[in-house]
Amino acid sequence: MTRDFSPILAHAASYYASRLAQHGATPQGVDWNGAESHERRHAQFLRLLAADPDASVLDLGCGFGDFLRFLRASGHRGRFIGYDVAASMIEKARALYGEDHDRQWHVGARPAEAADFAVASGIFNVRGDIPEDDWRAYVRDTIDILASAGRRGFAFNALSLSSDPDRRRANLNYADPAAMLGHCLSRYGRSVALLQDYGLYEFTVIVRHQP
Repeated sequence: MTRDFSPILAHAASYYASRLAQHGATPQGVDWNGAESHERRHAQFLRLLAADPDASVLDLGCGFGDFLRFLRASGHRGRFIGYDVAASMIEKARALYGEDHDRQWHVGARPAEAADFAVASGIFNVRGDIPEDDWRAYVRDTIDILASAGRRGFAFNALSLSSDPDRRRANLNYADPAAMLGHCLSRYGRSVALLQDYGLYEFTVIVRHQP
């Protein structure tokens, strides 16, 4: 039986819409703390693309589309598809970057199409008062969605349980990087990398589908 994650998605939509309304199209508007760390976070996903500037990319939880800006500045030319549960985020993305054959924006949490690669940044962080077991099930279901949405591979990040306890926020979720690595290895095959060496209190997981 498929679990109902609509309360979690409704919470996420409300939370991020409020952040955008308060801070606008800035890193703080998607609940990150600054531009420098945001750029560093984006850069981890470049390893997934394997220097293929024409690969298509699906961004699940795209916010106002900042990863598209980063990709184009990095020389990426491929089609970009952004999904977000917050309608105001998608409206802002369209206002900032327009919409054409090489970039589309959609409201939703389950993509209707696939791309060469799928990414998700920050969508596993804000748990609020959602029970931990429900959150863990939501995270694993969403990773399965990413795995289906990226034909050649996918990547995501999460706040790390190995971060300093006194720096953690009560409303955020901190994942065990070793447990997450083990889950991805057991479910998606051996071509999995875990990156936690880029100076932020988080980690990035990159998974490549085997031919």
